[in-house]
Amino acid sequence: MASPLRIAMNGITGRMGYHQHLVRSILPIRQAGGILLPDGGRLQVEPVLVGRNEAKVRQIAERHGIEHWTTDLDGVLADPEIDVYFDAQVTSRRAAALTTAIKAGKHVYTEKPTADSLDAAVELARLAAQAGITAGVVHDKLYLPGLLKLRRLVDEGFFGRVLSLRGEFGYWVFEGDGQPAQRPSWNYRSKDGGGMTVDMFCHWNYVLENILGTVRSVTARTATHIPRRWDEQGREYVATADDASYAIFELTGPSGEEIIAQINSSWAVRVHRDDLVEFQVDGTHGSAVAGLTRCVAQQRAHTPMPVWNPDLPVTESFRDQWLEVPANAAFDNGFRAQWEEFLADVAAGREHRFGLLSAARGVQLAELGLRSSAEGRRIDIPEITL
Repeated sequence: MASPLRIAMNGITGRMGYHQHLVRSILPIRQAGGILLPDGGRLQVEPVLVGRNEAKVRQIAERHGIEHWTTDLDGVLADPEIDVYFDAQVTSRRAAALTTAIKAGKHVYTEKPTADSLDAAVELARLAAQAGITAGVVHDKLYLPGLLKLRRLVDEGFFGRVLSLRGEFGYWVFEGDGQPAQRPSWNYRSKDGGGMTVDMFCHWNYVLENILGTVRSVTARTATHIPRRWDEQGREYVATADDASYAIFELTGPSGEEIIAQINSSWAVRVHRDDLVEFQVDGTHGSAVAGLTRCVAQQRAHTPMPVWNPDLPVTESFRDQWLEVPANAAFDNGFRAQWEEFLADVAAGREHRFGLLSAARGVQLAELGLRSSAEGRRIDIPEITL
């Protein structure tokens, strides 16, 4: 059996790094004996926890029986026995750590945004290509059951010619005075890499380009609806980053067709839908609505004919006119599924399908979205080349 892959995991004291990447991904993979290889064998993984807060890192290591942990990031990146570096830090620290890891010959897997500027994100992709390492970026939403079902409908030609996508994302994040906020305070400070546009446009780019087509332009309007919030210590602070972003994206589909996507993203909205994120795709032959786990669809032949009459109350139950798209398979945790795919690519010495260039396109879309809002105009998106 091959030696275990040693994975330095930086940022596991944060919510996503701890819950999704450590507890729900790497530890279950380790418990299962590692990732399954094509020859039927397994390649085990060994996490090495990295963080700046010694007490927190030690506590997590002891809680889960993890032998190796450290607060010395430079030391672990220089360690020749470390195979993979994973980064779930705050955005402002990510690019420097990834650069050091790539130059040290480590394979890298990272949350996004990969950098706080397009130039820095492109440089990371260039360094990884030159180093010949396997680099991967977390594209977790593509592994959600709801979007897997939606992608299946696209692949099977269910929609006919795709016309549009409408997305709604968000929920009310409490200000932190009366009730604790569900998100960390740095999310609302631009100097720390916070902001809805920076956070979510990276997601929307890979969702759109991997399900419908290439994003060609963006028209966006950002807002800071809640100007004052309270941090983890109960101190009031001024929110300097946007907490909402309203955007129109123009896409080119695989056959050259134009597709219009509209996505509203807000941490200042109360949920009146079936999930915290929903995407509706409409086409000439059918429509579908996908959330995190469910997907419902309506074919052209089953589409009713509503008649507008403002003088009478609506008696139709529109939701009951849609059919559930079956899973037809068991879906694992999306974060774990992508981890297993990435680690299999590391073991095989091949590129991961979601590399650092895809992350750079997400950073580009966020930058141009912010610019569109500031300048009040539509902005075309140029192609990135290394």
